Amino acid sequence: MSLTLNQVLLIILTVSAVVAVIFLVQFLIQLRKTAREGEKTLIKAQEAMDELKVIEAKINVSLDNAGEVLATSKRVVAGISGVTSFLTSSVIRPTARFWPIIFPLLSLGLRKMKKKRRNKDG
Repeated sequence: MSLTLNQVLLIILTVSAVVAVIFLVQFLIQLRKTAREGEKTLIKAQEAMDELKVIEAKINVSLDNAGEVLATSKRVVAGISGVTSFLTSSVIRPTARFWPIIFPLLSLGLRKMKKKRRNKDG
């Protein structure tokens, strides 16, 4: 009993269809596994995003506090600047003409105080 051409072609087409279906089933199974892993990864990414939102809120609070500190520091520096300008204009400049007299007298007084201490110790 010999096979006809139609029977050989039918056997070849049947085997090809079975092989194609097997590869399609394996592909779909792998695609399903990949989809599950992708879903798990998306869940983890969402959790990470939620944690990042919490961290962002904490950073924003810290930045607000830092802004308040900077504003306070700016006011302090402005106050110190005002005090130093007052001291230079009201105290140091008017007394500057007496400095050539005051400094030698101060150094002389300090030397005498050191001599008295040495005499008391010795």
